[in-house]
Amino acid sequence: MTADAPINRVVVVTGGARGIGLAIATWFLRRGYCAALLDNNAPTLKLTAQSLEAEFAGRVLALDCDVSNPDHVTAAARAVVARFGRADALVNNAGVAVFKPILETSFAEWRHVLSTNLDGAFLCTQAFAPLMIAGDGGAVVNIASISGLRASTLRVAYGTSKGALIHLTKQQAVELGNAGVRVNCIAPGPVDTEMSKLVHSVAIRSDYYDTVPLNRYGTPEEIAEAVGFLCSPAASYVNGQVLAVDGGFDAAGVGLPALRKQSTQGA
Repeated sequence: MTADAPINRVVVVTGGARGIGLAIATWFLRRGYCAALLDNNAPTLKLTAQSLEAEFAGRVLALDCDVSNPDHVTAAARAVVARFGRADALVNNAGVAVFKPILETSFAEWRHVLSTNLDGAFLCTQAFAPLMIAGDGGAVVNIASISGLRASTLRVAYGTSKGALIHLTKQQAVELGNAGVRVNCIAPGPVDTEMSKLVHSVAIRSDYYDTVPLNRYGTPEEIAEAVGFLCSPAASYVNGQVLAVDGGFDAAGVGLPALRKQSTQGA
């Protein structure tokens, strides 16, 4: 616990049962925060909560919540107030993906992705920002994706949802900033999570290595560090911004890995 993060500060992390969400929650817990984890994967959430509780006794609240359901989100906010009495930071991390060609993506699949990735961030911010405003202010970080900054194949629903989330961030920052709540966005590149290990083939991983200038995937902990910064006093004048944590993926444009290899020869 640090002096600037007393025990009564509270972070709410959606999609907190595993992967990036779990890394984010752990980052805050290790700095003295209480953490409310919202996730609709009840079995995994239960195991995660038990593990965290063993290390951070009394500071973890696990809530089975579908962030696309307004009633679930309202109930989660009430539970956080009942348990902790406040919220200081919200990380809208919950997300789903459907990777299909545009003409094969059904409307139901489109709506499933948009309702979780975009509606969820809208609903959760509506529910938790008032708690921050009633307190000492706070910070919201929306987890978008590099796919929200640049188009890619098979990502019509996912990429569109993340692009919209980036603009939602700016809308929220403009209005909520007046009330003392900063809103920013992280756009991760490829991250080495259990999910990516399942869906990224060896060929896909090799292509990412060639395209990302740092020549590797990011880690959940690296994303968590960026989120922590944006929620901290060190970022007190940062509002409405999109930070690509992507190893230079977005900066590389079309990539041309062969040219990059040529440029480093003899270095």
